[in-house]
Amino acid sequence: MRLFGLLGYPLTHSFSQKYFTEKFQQLGITDAAYENFSIPNIQELKQILSSRKELQGFNITIPYKKAVLDFLQEVSDPVKKMGACNCVKIVSGKLKGYNTDVVGFQKSLEPFLKPHHQKALILGTGGASAAVEYVFQQLQIPCLFVSRTASSNAISYQDLSKEIIETHQLIINTSPLGMYPNLDDCPAIPYQYLTAQHHLFDLIYNPTETKFLSLGRQQGASIQNGFEMLILQAEESWRIWNEKS
Repeated sequence: MRLFGLLGYPLTHSFSQKYFTEKFQQLGITDAAYENFSIPNIQELKQILSSRKELQGFNITIPYKKAVLDFLQEVSDPVKKMGACNCVKIVSGKLKGYNTDVVGFQKSLEPFLKPHHQKALILGTGGASAAVEYVFQQLQIPCLFVSRTASSNAISYQDLSKEIIETHQLIINTSPLGMYPNLDDCPAIPYQYLTAQHHLFDLIYNPTETKFLSLGRQQGASIQNGFEMLILQAEESWRIWNEKS
């Protein structure tokens, strides 16, 4: 039996496990399974690797997309550049890291891009934000990080002015604010300055419309959640795990 899985903490509602289990059933794949590995400390990965020899690959979610790098023997070029990994393939005991968020984000965003989308705001500075920044670099769209506290590479939410919102018409939420069950949470941006020229993308998929997206829609902005991105990155992971090494 080939084993795949999802590494993170906590894993209260896993899209990946349900998605792959249903995929295996629909395709009649009987020699593969997908499990959740909910571990409060990344060091527990060592025990999983030593005890589950049938494990051939796994996805990584919050909060280990950066911490998992210490366990990898090889990484793809995007992972090397962005310092975040969400997909690992195991071949002969060696772990190679990939980032399928890049594929998922770019393919799901591109249909919404308009010529006036010249600059972007990335809300949050966790592992998912690195993939978003990488895609914007490939698309040659300048981006600005926004975090709870200002740093050398991010401004704070308090720094968001009318001018910044008006000139950054792509706004991507990579933070967990608004994720189920915390439905009333949302990033503290000045929503009153949003217009129909803005596009808001929330990497969260549960709920379907977060408060962040709802407030954007009320201002006339186009909106999109992370569901399609999730499917695309899952399919890219499956492709990686099954390609000849």
